[in-house]
Amino acid sequence: MQPSVPIGVLLLQLGSPDDPSVAAVRRYLRQFLSDRRVIELPRWQWYPVLYGLVLVRRPAQSAAKYQRIWDQDKGFPLKYYTQQQAENLQEKLGERFRVTYAMRYGSPATAPVVRELVSAGVDRLLVVPLYPQYSATTTASALDALYQALMHERVVPAVRVVPPFYAHPRYIDAVTQILRETLAQLGAAPERWIFSFHGIPQRYADAGDPYPRHVETTVRLLAERLGLASEQYLLTYQSRFGREVWLKPYTEEVLVSLARQGVRSVLVATPGFVADCLETIDEIGREARDLFREAGGGELYRCPCLNDHPLWMEALATIVLEQAAGWL
Repeated sequence: MQPSVPIGVLLLQLGSPDDPSVAAVRRYLRQFLSDRRVIELPRWQWYPVLYGLVLVRRPAQSAAKYQRIWDQDKGFPLKYYTQQQAENLQEKLGERFRVTYAMRYGSPATAPVVRELVSAGVDRLLVVPLYPQYSATTTASALDALYQALMHERVVPAVRVVPPFYAHPRYIDAVTQILRETLAQLGAAPERWIFSFHGIPQRYADAGDPYPRHVETTVRLLAERLGLASEQYLLTYQSRFGREVWLKPYTEEVLVSLARQGVRSVLVATPGFVADCLETIDEIGREARDLFREAGGGELYRCPCLNDHPLWMEALATIVLEQAAGWL
């Protein structure tokens, strides 16, 4: 017999500022950069830098970038597409499930969303961190917020966490399809394919974070599916912060090098992001494009993220149903 109480499905995403104002961006950055999972430094060492320098200078710089991707009707794309993913997933899964989403930073925050689910009587909760490749800076941080929220609930539901899906065939299918659709619109194949992922400090990987291994597996599977030879594509890392060494090679340095070698066209995909955001639309679609051209390159084509693509919605539903086995 089907249980009367639906299974809760909670999508966990990074988040965006409430709006593109300097004040909102400062609040967002303060929360984000105060996360011990993101900045693994002693507070006495990091907070003087954060409050005395970063939160003084960076909010205005970042706000200018956020203003470029802000839509008056839809808001920020990351939140818009996450909401679309939740709504589409609800439609696909039906009344046996109650699908919602929460953001690690910004709104809707994790704690009130968890409170709403528990208040509705949800006694089984399937949690989906929307990070295909695991990192302590993303997946673990999102789960920290979840578990902290559950600490304040008298009745804690049974919890299952969907594992990283960096090699899941349906995820690979969806990314491959997006790339093929983008390629079809170009008319001619690019001279190089670049798979760009958000970086993390090298010392995090040295300490055991499996992120680079997951990333490398994803890229290998995509290259195999697309029939790319090793000389046709590159794996790079973007979005560095601070002065320490991060995972290499850096996306911007690779683009400059390719341009100086005479490469005229590149296609950049960002498979680590399941929804378009500042890092994909502005950092790749504007900053990286301009850098490539200024160094002597030609066209940089940006592949959209999975967003609400039908194949990704089917993949996400498949992943949820697989992990819900035994609860149905």
